[in-house]
Amino acid sequence: MKRTAFAAIVVLLLSGCTLGPDYMRPTLLIPENHRGVAGTPPAESLADLPWWEVFKDPVLHDLTRETLRNNYDLRTAAARVEEARAQIGVTRSFLYPQVDFRIGGNAQQVSRASDPPQSIGASRSFHNLLAGFGMVWELDVFGRIRREAEAANANYVASEMDRRGVYNTLVADVAQFYFVLRELDLELEISRRTLQLNDETIQFYQTRLTGGVSNRLELDQAIANRSRTASVIPDLERRIAIQENLISFLLARNPGPIARGTALTDQYYPPTVPTGLPSMLLARRPDVQSAEQLLVAANADIGAAKALFFPNFSLSTSLGSASRDFSNIADKRAAVWSVAGGVLQPLFQGWRLFWNYEGTIARFDQALAQYEKAAQNSLREVADALVAIEKFKDARVELEESVRALRDASRLSRLRYDTGLANYLEILIADQQLFDQELLLARTRGDQLNAVVQLYRALGGGWQP
Repeated sequence: MKRTAFAAIVVLLLSGCTLGPDYMRPTLLIPENHRGVAGTPPAESLADLPWWEVFKDPVLHDLTRETLRNNYDLRTAAARVEEARAQIGVTRSFLYPQVDFRIGGNAQQVSRASDPPQSIGASRSFHNLLAGFGMVWELDVFGRIRREAEAANANYVASEMDRRGVYNTLVADVAQFYFVLRELDLELEISRRTLQLNDETIQFYQTRLTGGVSNRLELDQAIANRSRTASVIPDLERRIAIQENLISFLLARNPGPIARGTALTDQYYPPTVPTGLPSMLLARRPDVQSAEQLLVAANADIGAAKALFFPNFSLSTSLGSASRDFSNIADKRAAVWSVAGGVLQPLFQGWRLFWNYEGTIARFDQALAQYEKAAQNSLREVADALVAIEKFKDARVELEESVRALRDASRLSRLRYDTGLANYLEILIADQQLFDQELLLARTRGDQLNAVVQLYRALGGGWQP
């Protein structure tokens, strides 16, 4: 009966209870559809596609793969995941008995002068050797260690979500930086083509001036217009070099040139951009999932802090041998053992436990606010990207029409000049306007592509298991 009662007590202590609230996902006010999307919300999403199907440029594919292999931030994030995984094992280890092996000894000599005269001849030196095993076990009756393990596990999942977030960001960053580079290439191509046209114009007016059919004013205006165009080229070359260095950094390369693929004017534009349900966005975005896991960890910390108010049950045992001579250490007469148990109930610690508990509640409130913020921010980023795609598309259509009209105006101004119906000022104005509009069209095309990239990232796209 004594053994049965003892076993029942041990089972009760081991099973225990877990204090603190169990986690429940907060209720968020999620709209039925994204702003700017009319009709029935589509079930599919652009984020469901792998990045190599969203971006069609083979060179961009190679750059993205190299980035995902070598990037420093992604390697750092992966190491943090492993660190968090190891911390789970550290925390859970306290659920089990802590067993160790001990070996040691001591030597002592007492004073002869303080003893009675009859004991002066006796030996006053003592020494002992001790070897054995010890065990200490904290019984997690009120679930403090289990709550700490729950928090460690949530932090691990949050670190994995952070790694996925870095992965998604890199996929989008490489695409965005590459499209900016191709946009600058297009601007440089336009500038050089225009500069060549300006050189031909200067040569034309130089010949006319030499033949006495033109004047110095027209030649000076042509030279000034040529210099205006030429001044754009060094700045574009500077920006291209900086953009290549930025992409090289993402690739974990030394600064250097970057390969080119499809021209900006031939890049793929998705015919439709499905967004999916807003409610699915929260499950797809790594930053939102990471924020929720930190909320789970903060909730578990509340339970761990609450358990500190309750008694701490511990059990310790030791088994070994003690002897004056090492040769007798294995003698059964040298055996020693001990068993001890204890209960520690905190009574007063300067309100430390109370303020620790209040601190965990405050940290939970912080984590809750950050989770709600991440959810709202995800909806905002999707809405921003959707409106950007639509408006950049409208602007691109208008600029394409403007460029077509200005090209025709540049051609007609030269015909009018050749027939004596206009002066060089008309040609100058038409050429300058055409040059400016072509550059603006190139930037708008790049902005439209980058808006698609931003939407893909905002929807949580890019991660592939």
